[in-house]
Amino acid sequence: MSAQTLSRPRPATSATRWSRRAAGALAFAALIELLSRTGLADPAFLPPASEIIGRAAALAFDPAFQAHAVTSLLAWTIGLGVAAAIAVPLGLLLGSVPIIDAATRSVVEFLRPIPSVALIPLVALVIGTGLQLRVTLVVYAALWPILYNTMYGLRGVDPVAKESLRAYGFGPLAVLLRVSLPSSAPFITTGIRLAAGVALILTVSTEIVAGRGEGIGVFIFFAGIAVPARMTDILAGVFWVGLFGVAVNALLVAVERRAFRWHHARLGETR
Repeated sequence: MSAQTLSRPRPATSATRWSRRAAGALAFAALIELLSRTGLADPAFLPPASEIIGRAAALAFDPAFQAHAVTSLLAWTIGLGVAAAIAVPLGLLLGSVPIIDAATRSVVEFLRPIPSVALIPLVALVIGTGLQLRVTLVVYAALWPILYNTMYGLRGVDPVAKESLRAYGFGPLAVLLRVSLPSSAPFITTGIRLAAGVALILTVSTEIVAGRGEGIGVFIFFAGIAVPARMTDILAGVFWVGLFGVAVNALLVAVERRAFRWHHARLGETR
């Protein structure tokens, strides 16, 4: 065994990683508590962390807030699902057919940088407000991470494996389904995980900007325009959004690592 192998630090276990993350979250909450209690931050704008968490716990049993949460979750789920259903086949097409990729590249590069929030007035005029507005903007924003990760994954497919199938008489579609798609699946999954966070941001942002109907963003909006502003409600709503984002990301990372152990082993990553 080489000296380099002996000196290599052992990878942290899952329990160790989670304990470190929990310690960081507790330290951050303690900092907010200290700043608010000592008056270094105005409690009217930054309530103590204990009050924020207490209010968030109370909202979990509030039927009105539950309705807001369900509405946001529905828009997020539909938007992310539709984005994946569009982006994965489109990414496979663009990544497999260079002529189509070259013909559409300028359009894609033009549309990709446009902020989804900037499209709210246009989309509201065309299709109206409500669930359809949120889903449309979520689809638009979540499309790009999945599309580009799918195309990136296709570029990394082993050309020898594709040529081997072609040598045995398999057509382009069979090569795509048997080699290209399985090889790029880890990258597609990563794109969906990134898009999940983007979709959550767009869901809540659209609700805040539109300020209509139901949704956690609508709850935050009306808490903000109240006189005086209900900062505890605002931050409790933000707390639930952040907690949901952390839970979804952790779930998708676990699924990704379990489903594609071979990919992470090849990259030298630990479980």
